[in-house]
Amino acid sequence: MAEINRKAKQITAQVVSNKRVGQYHQLILAIGDAAQLCMPGNFAAINVGGDTSRMILRRAFAISRVSVNSVAGGTMELIVAPHGQGSTWLCAQNEGADLDVIVPLGTAFGIPTEPVQVLLVGGGYGSAPLFGLAEVLNARGCRVDMLLGASTASKIYAPMEGKRSVNSLRIYTEDGTMGQSGRVTDPIAAMVRDLNIAVIYSCGPMAMLASIDSITRGTEVIHQCAVEESMACGIGVCMTCVLPTQDADGTIAMLRSCIDGPVMDGEKVIWDKVGKAL
Repeated sequence: MAEINRKAKQITAQVVSNKRVGQYHQLILAIGDAAQLCMPGNFAAINVGGDTSRMILRRAFAISRVSVNSVAGGTMELIVAPHGQGSTWLCAQNEGADLDVIVPLGTAFGIPTEPVQVLLVGGGYGSAPLFGLAEVLNARGCRVDMLLGASTASKIYAPMEGKRSVNSLRIYTEDGTMGQSGRVTDPIAAMVRDLNIAVIYSCGPMAMLASIDSITRGTEVIHQCAVEESMACGIGVCMTCVLPTQDADGTIAMLRSCIDGPVMDGEKVIWDKVGKAL
């Protein structure tokens, strides 16, 4: 494995809990000592479909949070939307089921060494990793404000949990069924100015991440985003999750989301070239 995944382990993780939360499933997996190695922004690669399945590739799932307690030991929380065959199979697993998991994978969010003003921006269930990140930032003494957005109310994940985790929470839905009507990116420029935001952490659709970059690019605001790209192997071998990036000196490179990400510096991504041939 690449250096970035030197702490990754292939383990058998037991399903401790599988609860339906709106349109999504909250899965709690027992992962033992591996929980102490996981950081906000890391992901897990899970073998789906069972022993007789034709789904030979693992599926990558962002880690929402991890915890360690005397009853269940180390556990990992995943928020999964049952869309494709792999995620639907995972959401159907009952308590006590054993899963073949590789964890932790990928780069994590960078945590400020000193307390600063931060803004968390989440789109749909992609916002789930931000709740665990908020806990880490709060412990560091940061002021944490959060924006959650989606097309409609049913796609907003755990708004009450978000409210408990941060100093302030605003919700935006495009159809106006929850919170304010509009896109989650609408208030960002004003919040950056009014709250003196130093860092924006974002998780969600690529179009949302690109929109945030258009606001922060050229400013002193740091934008750390967890990109959403299909990761077939999760360990940097298959090259299916590459993104075009550009360094300050103009050097262009295709970086792998699973190794060089999923957390990336938003200003380095060439957003208008994502998914296109350079």
